[in-house]
Amino acid sequence: MLLDSRDIETHSGVLAKKVTPGSPVVVELADAKTKETIDTLEVDACLVATGRIPATQDLGLEKVGVQTNRRGFIEVNDQMAVLLDGEPVPNLWAIGDATGKMMLAHVASAQGVIAVENICDRPKTIDYRSIPAAAFTHPEISYVGLTEPAARELGEQAGFPVATAKSYFKANSKALAEGDTEGIAKAVYRPDTGELLGMHVMGLHAADLIQEVANAIAQRRDIRDLAFQVHTHPTLSEVIDETYKRAKVG
Repeated sequence: MLLDSRDIETHSGVLAKKVTPGSPVVVELADAKTKETIDTLEVDACLVATGRIPATQDLGLEKVGVQTNRRGFIEVNDQMAVLLDGEPVPNLWAIGDATGKMMLAHVASAQGVIAVENICDRPKTIDYRSIPAAAFTHPEISYVGLTEPAARELGEQAGFPVATAKSYFKANSKALAEGDTEGIAKAVYRPDTGELLGMHVMGLHAADLIQEVANAIAQRRDIRDLAFQVHTHPTLSEVIDETYKRAKVG
């Protein structure tokens, strides 16, 4: 594991069938397919994060002929126009969590900008691949673009190879000075063309580091060119620089 000092036990293919509050909290795990109980956990605390439900009722959508999908989200295209049977509804736009896209505050803001540009007859589309996201845990976790499995799936469909490159915080001067060297950066890219497809960062200030990668993906940059950019020393940004330099293209 990356974080040897933090043992994390994971369970896949199961769901929490029942959670009984108390000391300890008892979590009954069931097989995701058969729904049969297969294990019971006793823990100090249980965080329930089951997703979000769209508040799209009572908006009068039915009056303009708009139907939400089965989960209640409003269907939109990349211009943020509301869709009905796959076609844009004239003069009707939607942004934010109600669209069921990346449900993040900065995504809603970006969608709003795109919607206004199109309303003003300045055609623009949103590029979800270049929008970063972060979890402000310790260490921080951030990502942008495609995950390795998603990239490989796309590569199989489109007929191109996918590769990864990694670098670590443990050799970074700034991380050493901060006394916080646990972390990793992983780039996902095309080894045939060099196009950067995604990046994941786990470590000190990962949420800040991901932005330069997001900008590069927005421009569909070649990781070979990115490897020649100069990063300030000593800074954490050199972790990203080292990841670029470790990529092998051609």
